[in-house]
Amino acid sequence: MGISIRAYARHRGVSDTAVHKAIRAGRITPEPDGTVDAQRADAEWAQNTEEQRVGTRQQAPRVQSDLVERGAASAGGTSLLQARTVNEVVKAQANKVRLARLKGELVDRSQALAHVFKLARAERDAWLNWPGRVSSELAARLGVDPHEMHVALERAVREQLQELGEVEPRLDG
Repeated sequence: MGISIRAYARHRGVSDTAVHKAIRAGRITPEPDGTVDAQRADAEWAQNTEEQRVGTRQQAPRVQSDLVERGAASAGGTSLLQARTVNEVVKAQANKVRLARLKGELVDRSQALAHVFKLARAERDAWLNWPGRVSSELAARLGVDPHEMHVALERAVREQLQELGEVEPRLDG
C-alpha cells in the first residue's frame, strides 16, 4: 500500500491534478488500491516525462527559483530582462536612424546611385568633347596636322574612359 495521490503530489511539489494527468497519460501507474508507491512513481515520472520546456504555464518551484536567481531560463532561453534589453536596443537604433534621416545625414540608396550615374555620364561626355575643343589649338602650338591631333587625342581619351568604365563602384561601405 502506497500514499494517497494528494500526498504524492505534495511529495513531488506539483498539484494533484498533475498527478491525475500523469496517471491518465500512463506516465506513472498507481497501485491496485489507487494509492501511489512514491519510489516507483518517482522513477516512472523521471523516465516517462519529457524535460520541462521554457514557456509552459506551470513550472516546478525549483525551476522558478532558478529563473529568478539567474535571470535566465534553465533550458537556454532568454529572460524577460534580456528580451526587454534587446527591444530597447532595437528601438534606440531605429530612433538613431530616424534622427539621422531628419537631419539630412542619410540619403536614399537608389537616389544616390542615380546621382552618381548622372555625374559619371556628365564627366564622360565632357571628356569625349574635349579633343574637339583643344585639338586645333594644340596642333597649332605643336605644328602638327589638326586632324591627326584630333584623332590621336580622341583615341587616347576613349582608351582612358574604357579603362575607367571597367572599375566597379562599391557602395556597400
